[in-house]
Amino acid sequence: MGSGPRASRTWSISPFLKQMHVLKTCKSFLYGLSFLVISTVRHLSRYHTLRRRLFQCFLLTLFLWSTVDVILVRRHFGAEQTHLDYKPPERQRIFISSLFQNYNRSLPNHWIETVVELASVFGTDNIYVSASESGSTDETKNSLRELDKALDGAGVGRSIAFSDTSAQDEKSMTAASAASRNPPYIPQLRNRALQPLYDLRDAGILFDRILFLGDVVFTVDDVLSLLNTNYGTYTAACSFDILNRPSYPDTLALRDADGYEHVMQKWPFFRSSRSKDAIKSMLPIPVRSCWSGMVFMSTEAFYSTRPIRFRGVPEGLAALHIEASECCLIHADNLLSTRRGVYLNPFVRVGHDAPSAARPTDDWLSTWRIFESLWENRLRRWFTFPSLEGWSLRRRVSSWEAQDDKNHESGDFCLIDQLQPMAT
Repeated sequence: MGSGPRASRTWSISPFLKQMHVLKTCKSFLYGLSFLVISTVRHLSRYHTLRRRLFQCFLLTLFLWSTVDVILVRRHFGAEQTHLDYKPPERQRIFISSLFQNYNRSLPNHWIETVVELASVFGTDNIYVSASESGSTDETKNSLRELDKALDGAGVGRSIAFSDTSAQDEKSMTAASAASRNPPYIPQLRNRALQPLYDLRDAGILFDRILFLGDVVFTVDDVLSLLNTNYGTYTAACSFDILNRPSYPDTLALRDADGYEHVMQKWPFFRSSRSKDAIKSMLPIPVRSCWSGMVFMSTEAFYSTRPIRFRGVPEGLAALHIEASECCLIHADNLLSTRRGVYLNPFVRVGHDAPSAARPTDDWLSTWRIFESLWENRLRRWFTFPSLEGWSLRRRVSSWEAQDDKNHESGDFCLIDQLQPMAT
């Protein structure tokens, strides 16, 4: 009987022990949970600090990168070009080709005198001027007659062609060309100005370079500098004003080293890294094609058995509302363009008036403009996609080429998705 009460007491203590065990378990769980929460908070705090420091390092890197970039650009801008000691090679013969229409504004004041001065530098036997006028309603015809007299007095060979076509007739022909989706009129004018080149060749007189010279204010040093672009090794060299946006006709012909249109309307202009890096370093800028107020081209492709000519796009493409500048296609058709290169010379600035062609006496670009333009260029290159923008055009070109094996356009990088306006 003595064992009965002890057994009863053991049985009555057991629920209490279970409660204590549960309490201890809950307490341990709470301790563990609180430790986990505290550890997480501490970890997140450390991660936030790390993230903030990484962001600060990123900003510092961008600042240093931009600072070095700006310093290098300004250093290159301050460099002087070494063309002033350049002497044209012996017997370097230059054929000057020019088109004029209502361009009287600069001819009487500057153009004639500088062309005559070129003859004294290169020698009268080494310069020939072919000027073609069409549809002028101002005093351009009279100015060209003065040019003829001046060149005759200097003993310079020349061909001055006047057109009886009126401005109204030109508008009618341009409208007819637009209606047929094929504007051949301007290429015809350019080819007509080159005809004396072939007439002289048949007479045994050959030239080394063609200088396509527009109605621009320029100097003899400009011509010598452009002639010496890339130490004279090029298929074509164009003047280029790095401070002002190119004119609309020039943009139709301007393609960077990768064949893209310029990504922005101001310095540093280009999408291609090769073109962009060159303009930042003030070196000759490699491009696929270019045109401007002053362009030098070698004569080999014009003298070849299959000479290049200024042209428009095939009628099949023109019917699809696809056009191209004849000044871009001339480079695409020139097989020598990929061998010797086409370049822009950032030191040769010409314009239609004296202020635009004048050399800056102070810094060419401010520090802020350099910084802003470099980052605008980067952002445009990173977040714009020319392959997507040109998808519709490429689709139409592919469908046209699939229609016939003979359908092919070598200047595909020149093509634009619009009708070409009349440009000079």
